[in-house]
Amino acid sequence: MSRPRIVIVGAGFAGYRTAKELSRKARGKADITLLNPTDYFLYLPLLPQVAAGILEPRRVTVSLSDTLSQVRLVLGEADGIDLDARTVHYTDPEGTRGTLGYDRLVLAAGSVNKLLPIPGVAEHAHGFRGLPEALYLRDHVTRQVELAAAADDPETCAARCTFVVVGAGYTGTEVAAQGQLFTDAQVRRHPLRKGMRPRWLLLDIAERVLPVLDVHLSRTADRTLRERGVEVRMGTSVKEATPDGVLLTDGEFVATRSLVWCVGVRPDPLAESLGLPMERGRLLVDPNLQVPGRPEVFACGDAAAVPDLENPGQFTPMTAQHAWRQGRTAALNVAASLGAGVRRPYEHRDLGFVVDLGGVKAAANPLGVPLSGLAAGAVTRGYHLAAMPGNRVRVAADWLLDAVLPRQAVQLGLVRSWSVPLDTASPELARVPGRPQPRQEADARSGPGAATEQETRPGRSATEPAAPAVEEAGSGVPAVEEAGSGVPAVEQTGEWEPTEVASAGEAVISEAKAREAAEQGSPERRGPALYAPEQESLERQVPERHAAELNVPEHPAPEPESPERRGPERELPGRRGPALRAPEQESPERQGPDQKSPEQKSPEPAKNQPGGEPAKRQPGPEPAKSQPAPEPAKSRPAPQPAKNQPGGEPDKAPGPIKRTDADPAEGDS
Repeated sequence: MSRPRIVIVGAGFAGYRTAKELSRKARGKADITLLNPTDYFLYLPLLPQVAAGILEPRRVTVSLSDTLSQVRLVLGEADGIDLDARTVHYTDPEGTRGTLGYDRLVLAAGSVNKLLPIPGVAEHAHGFRGLPEALYLRDHVTRQVELAAAADDPETCAARCTFVVVGAGYTGTEVAAQGQLFTDAQVRRHPLRKGMRPRWLLLDIAERVLPVLDVHLSRTADRTLRERGVEVRMGTSVKEATPDGVLLTDGEFVATRSLVWCVGVRPDPLAESLGLPMERGRLLVDPNLQVPGRPEVFACGDAAAVPDLENPGQFTPMTAQHAWRQGRTAALNVAASLGAGVRRPYEHRDLGFVVDLGGVKAAANPLGVPLSGLAAGAVTRGYHLAAMPGNRVRVAADWLLDAVLPRQAVQLGLVRSWSVPLDTASPELARVPGRPQPRQEADARSGPGAATEQETRPGRSATEPAAPAVEEAGSGVPAVEEAGSGVPAVEQTGEWEPTEVASAGEAVISEAKAREAAEQGSPERRGPALYAPEQESLERQVPERHAAELNVPEHPAPEPESPERRGPERELPGRRGPALRAPEQESPERQGPDQKSPEQKSPEPAKNQPGGEPAKRQPGPEPAKSQPAPEPAKSRPAPQPAKNQPGGEPDKAPGPIKRTDADPAEGDS
């Protein structure tokens, strides 16, 4: 008899606890599969300390493969669930589609950022639900303080060191409290203009801070924030967000470059796709965490509306404490449905809450006992160490170092603003240029950080067909465009064939490829140009010296042909292989790197970069070589022995192109 198959979707608090308990009870008698986009469990309550530079990112992550040795880990995002066929369809990080069959299914997909119909918020705000968003916020805050310290204009300085946090719940309160301490420490070493200091605003339409928690916690947190300098504005929210600031509901306009969105969470959209009874986006379950009418399906955590037996007629709130306890109950009931043990309903007893306000300040009410100050701080950190399933010693070591050493306020530059959009179904994954589409829609390209078409197009459902991609002339490689922004995430031109990929996606051309290109007389191949979105600098540009070091023969360029004389297809002189099609009136942006003149190689911002001006041709230091001036030449004569070029230096023998340290590319290390 085959062993039962148990599939768990999601490795948050509920999913991780379910897998942990099931592996202990099954003892090899069941096949347990955990489907999750990342290979770690994220301890969310300590995420504000990552954004404030107290903890390193890996401290709040627990390896799934190391702590769940008897559970099979499958990396991927669930695209859909066929309840009748008992299968889960998913897409792995490299774009490959897969299917998992199950006898028991535990849906613990978690939650995503909650959106409100406020103009400009989706474009200019950033959430706080995943590790990429915390890393981005730490870099962004550090950058704004450094730019403010160097600004000559007092208004610009004030706008850059103003930070607006929307949502005075658990997350927003801790972000504002930790952020004020973080920026104050920075300006002590890099002072702002006289009389200026970082300004943090905490907004919420509720009447008090932490509205869903105990009144004692609310008062303690409110008092600590105000004493620290945070502007707490209750009954106020954002009416409109712009690139220069936010318009508040009370009519005041606050100039800022930072808008942190912490208004709450909403259940993962996967639950709604099942077509089962819902309660405000959460899947309705019975007290045993089973879906009515589907005894083989269980749900827990933020994705499930679990009846609160302590408060009849209500459902348990979407908190980490409930998700962690529901995971254990789900595991026991799944095992009971397979004949091991007895079922039990989900019951809980409120043990209290803790809120870390930074430094030695905190608010806590363990077992209903109100605490504040140093005692609350000790209880809060002790609770987190006890609740974490791993990394306890490392977390404690980071806390100790933070108490005796100054924090390192540096920008790592690993996550850019366009990588963490607010409207995303996967806040735990950063958007990465070049993530492949599904294989049936386009050829998938493997590599670190690869993902699917769904991630590069926010709002697209898993079953929606992909939009046709614009194919680059002569390359056969579609360009991936960020939906809704008009900004190409990756523009691939020519016949690019990277042999090595750098950390930021720039192609590193090997010496062998360069030598082959020089021997055949073909120009050097370049990797894709990366375009940064609004308010972000151009991260990588192709160094001009790569093209300058190529040996271009002195043979005169052919006389340009008019469109009437040019046929639909012609053989290029001196080239081997099939004829290439030369499209009429081809724009410089659509040409391969080997067809651009030196006028087009100036490292200017991309033409289609938002917030910038269209790229203009700048006169190069030398006249175009082997190319007619009126139009970029598509053809190139056969290679000739190297000769002195007019207006340039004598050519050297063809050889490998070597990178030197004389003029390093921006961002290279």
